[in-house]
Amino acid sequence: MSEAATYDVPTGVLGLTGPVARPEPGTLPLRGDLAHIALAGTHLAAHYVIPQKRSLGIDGADVMESTRDDSPVVTHFAAGTLIEVLDVSGNWVWGCLGPNGPSGYIKADCLND
Repeated sequence: MSEAATYDVPTGVLGLTGPVARPEPGTLPLRGDLAHIALAGTHLAAHYVIPQKRSLGIDGADVMESTRDDSPVVTHFAAGTLIEVLDVSGNWVWGCLGPNGPSGYIKADCLND
């Protein structure tokens, strides 16, 4: 069950006019290399991603701060939760509940096919 999320894509000239506080890990879906498309007008990233919606399997998933098994757990998403996948790397996906977070890394095998 993969369907594109729908968000308004910013139009016009985009620019940041001053410093922006770096969000705490696990909050906004923003990394140095990429960010959720809805953050394009307010946060700088090398790339912006239009997320793909996926649902979690019967056990749900721990949302981790990084792709290490001993990484701090940011939160837990319940079974059936629709998440927005922003990046896939090996056995991990980086995703969020939406542009306001929370965000983090989830084992790919926690997703439904």
